[in-house]
Amino acid sequence: MIDIQEYYDLIVIGSGLAGIYTALNVTSEKKVLLISKDEIRISNSSLAQGGIAGEIQNDDIAYQKHIEDTLLAGAYLNNRDALETLVYESSHNLNKLIHYGVNFDRDDEGNLLLTREGGHSERRILHAGGDATGKEIINALISLVLHKDNITVLENTMAIDLIIDNNTCLGVSVLVDDKYFNIYSTSTALCTGGLGEIYKNSTNPAVATGDGIAMAYRAGANINNMEFIQFHPTAFFIKTTGSRFLISEAVRGEGGYIRNIEGKRFMHKYHHLLELAPRDVVSQSIYREMYDTWSDHVYLDVTHLDAEFIKKRFPTIYQKCLDYGIDMTKDYIPVAPVEHFSVGGISVDLNGRTTIHNLYANGECCDSGVHGANRLASNSLLECVVFGERIAKNINEIENNKTIMKKDEKTIKISYFNYQDIRNQIKEIMERNVGIVRKEKNLVFAKEKIAQIISNLEKNQIICKTYYEVHNMATVASLIIYSALDRKESVGCHYRIN
Repeated sequence: MIDIQEYYDLIVIGSGLAGIYTALNVTSEKKVLLISKDEIRISNSSLAQGGIAGEIQNDDIAYQKHIEDTLLAGAYLNNRDALETLVYESSHNLNKLIHYGVNFDRDDEGNLLLTREGGHSERRILHAGGDATGKEIINALISLVLHKDNITVLENTMAIDLIIDNNTCLGVSVLVDDKYFNIYSTSTALCTGGLGEIYKNSTNPAVATGDGIAMAYRAGANINNMEFIQFHPTAFFIKTTGSRFLISEAVRGEGGYIRNIEGKRFMHKYHHLLELAPRDVVSQSIYREMYDTWSDHVYLDVTHLDAEFIKKRFPTIYQKCLDYGIDMTKDYIPVAPVEHFSVGGISVDLNGRTTIHNLYANGECCDSGVHGANRLASNSLLECVVFGERIAKNINEIENNKTIMKKDEKTIKISYFNYQDIRNQIKEIMERNVGIVRKEKNLVFAKEKIAQIISNLEKNQIICKTYYEVHNMATVASLIIYSALDRKESVGCHYRIN
């Protein structure tokens, strides 16, 4: 058992890129506790394939193009100040990642290789390990975290709720082993990632249950733009449901085509950028095409591209497809849109501060405003590092607290109950009623069903990880539904047909 007797300067909840990068940028004089619900390497960040967007050199023209592409993808609902911060601080943070030991892919002359994805007007996306960018970045940074004397890592620990007094965050309550702890800190950062587990089909790992958003909501923090749930256009299609293997947008960036069940290309009917239209457009177009052709999937085609290039550029995807009997150099890849990313979340300012004092948020669980109504591909990892550094700078300026040294510990009877049936109910409700295309009557139906689930859960509360996870799932599902009902118009990845 790791000693957590101390009072911390910063508690970081979440071990994806948002959390790890924030922790790494805090000065070594600060005591940091990094809490991971699962093993430290389990996160959405580790699954990121395509890359990280940004400009490696300071180039104002390139910056402006990146800003305009992001605005266009986000339907101009982006926070302009946050977006300019994201783009103008990209060069510094990308170079810092290289300094931290991230080996981005390079050509034989040592030049960084750049790719293009949907919505990008030019190649500006760095990648690593071919199509394993997230994994390569996370592995490099975890190695640094584990060797930092000021950072304590607490794995397999469930953050339950924030400790709030007078709109000020004092720390967090956690479940670890058979103990319930209140751990106190000067500052707390929520970096808990996404909420894809509330959908029947998602690219997210099972740990993505919206914990940070739910905790912040219960604590009274402002939550914004929850209706904007991004569906990735090209997840590998299999009949079984659950976590879906992503076919990176970079595959289309390198020249891949999308074909319907009849083998015909169709994106020319929907957008002038064809397969490289923004994600919301491509997902909605695929949905319409599947509806018109009575099919449950479409195809991604790279058979016209050089086979050796495909194997080298996308080794992970190539092998995964082979595992399912698909040789992507010869066969069409069956794909369909699935839930991928929560665009909205906990409202934060340019320094990651929430509306609760001493509480910060970073990454997918927050709404920094950079994405607007729809995220531009490969901007998510960039958001994690740019705003993670900004949070750390804020933390570094806070005077170390030497007076408060307390931790509440209670050994309690930890119950266990399998909430899989309720979990499945939530997933089914969201998949059927709050998906790519939304109708008023379906949203109202979903609202009533989720409200009933929450009521039943709260009448029968028990102390166990599975209870808190399913309650968090129901909470964020409700937030999405209410936001979707409030926004009557279709914009970005929120598409209302009535």
